[in-house]
Amino acid sequence: MQNLAIPQGLSVVTPARWASCYAVDQLANRSVAAVGDALAKLMVATALCSERPQITVDQRLTALWFKYSFRPSGWEMPALWDPLAGDYPTQDGWIRLHTNLPHHRDAALHALGCEARPEAVRTAVAGWGSDALEQEVVKHGGVAAAMRSEAAWAAHPQGQAVAKEPLIAWQDPRHIALRPRPEATPARPLAGLRVLDLTRVLAGPVATRTLAGFGATVLRIDPPGWDEPGVLTDVALGKHMAALDLKSTDGKATLERLLSEADVLVHGYRPGALDALGFTTETLRQIAPHLIDVRLNAYGWTGPWAKRRGFDSLVQMSSGIADRGRYWAAGATAPPSDARPNPLPVQALDHATGYLMAAAVLRALGSAARGDKVADARLSLARTAQALKDLSNGSDDATGAVLTGAEDRDYCEETELTSWGAGQRLRSPLTVGAASLLWDHPAKASGSAKARWP
Repeated sequence: MQNLAIPQGLSVVTPARWASCYAVDQLANRSVAAVGDALAKLMVATALCSERPQITVDQRLTALWFKYSFRPSGWEMPALWDPLAGDYPTQDGWIRLHTNLPHHRDAALHALGCEARPEAVRTAVAGWGSDALEQEVVKHGGVAAAMRSEAAWAAHPQGQAVAKEPLIAWQDPRHIALRPRPEATPARPLAGLRVLDLTRVLAGPVATRTLAGFGATVLRIDPPGWDEPGVLTDVALGKHMAALDLKSTDGKATLERLLSEADVLVHGYRPGALDALGFTTETLRQIAPHLIDVRLNAYGWTGPWAKRRGFDSLVQMSSGIADRGRYWAAGATAPPSDARPNPLPVQALDHATGYLMAAAVLRALGSAARGDKVADARLSLARTAQALKDLSNGSDDATGAVLTGAEDRDYCEETELTSWGAGQRLRSPLTVGAASLLWDHPAKASGSAKARWP
């Protein structure tokens, strides 16, 4: 899978789209369809179907899943963003500070040397150049992104490195043996599959949520006391949410045991980070020789920023998406000099990358089922951003009414009882033969389950 091709026999229904100068609707359709295509091939390879099942993507529901999947009943969701997070004008442009995590917030404030008030941050940022402040925040262990144009990103060493990477990089192919899964059926094709989830906001959790939706047992491991206010309600769906201190001897021993019993590992550690905990690729091979390994990072796997922390909103700033968006929003070739960055209407890089990660897992399973070699997969938000640009520059066939939000008809009738309160979940955007996305467990808080396979 080196591009976002349309799978053979795909049926797309209910046209609808988010307003954007980018082909967000196509990115959404094709990334979700990639899951359907890989699952259909796996179902044939494992004899769950005698012939390739029909794949149907509901474009309206797919677009809505790219924004948020849960609607609370009688209560309000917490704010998704820290008060200090956002876009700030600098001496020579704009910068985005990401402060949702306490240590990232502290790093930004340390770099700026100001109080934790939006006005104080705004004043302090105004005295910096964008690139200089970006470097200073990163130096202190924080995350920030100066706004660049598409041309500036294309000329940047990291932009050039990412442009040479495949959409999914496959490494170290080998033969593996799959565990028998007699629980699997055409309606629940991933039943019995054990997926160890070491990911957090947001692409990785989307990947494992998708696998859980087709029946996989997903065990997610977070640090003790971890929380993602407003996010876990969306992405913890169908998972067993446990906590481990992976810097402790006991935590590492438990993780090793979990890995030895897992079929799939999905994680978002930056290059070298998992190695530093003692789990190198060689160690993983020894612990779990038949493990399927799919990894994610923000800025790509080569180039000077390969180890840089990042999130969807930051990659949009770095790669020129937010800059091009403000031209489009202004309806002009040159927006006002003070025009704010204008990002995508949804965090499409996160969601699309998440579905592509799920597709990579399914492709690996299919290869193993056919007796072919299986490789580890590497994906990044920055490479997905390049795929979005390629789609946007190559077509203008956006279809369907522009969405303003979800309606009653988009939600399941059943009530979901999450750790935070009751609500309704969007209906499945994807069907593959008799299988559609259906979760066995409601969304639960981090640390609510034991660190063991249920």
